[in-house]
Amino acid sequence: MEIWVNPACSKCRSAVSLLDEAGVDYTVRRYLDEPPTAAELAEVLERLGLEPWDIARTAEPVAKALGLKTWAREPSTRDQWIEALVANPTLIQRPIITADDGTTVVARTPEAVQSVLP
Repeated sequence: MEIWVNPACSKCRSAVSLLDEAGVDYTVRRYLDEPPTAAELAEVLERLGLEPWDIARTAEPVAKALGLKTWAREPSTRDQWIEALVANPTLIQRPIITADDGTTVVARTPEAVQSVLP
């Protein structure tokens, strides 16, 4: 199991605490320090069943600077969105947990974290 976190994020700290309480083995990835590649992000999106715009933090200053809210949300712009998220990992919603069984969630709630526990 891997969890993508920003240590400054309270939801990330909460998710890590829940994983610790459950006693599961996991790897922490500080995705701001070690951003995902486009291929990794595409795989996570596939596992989530979401599109890149679904996990984009459009209120971030960099999103405003890029004009992200005005970008088209369609298959032809998917790669553009992925590249923007990879180049600016602060735009990626957090935390994201990928479980060994393939289950992947944006773990912003305790229920989402619990859904990936064995």
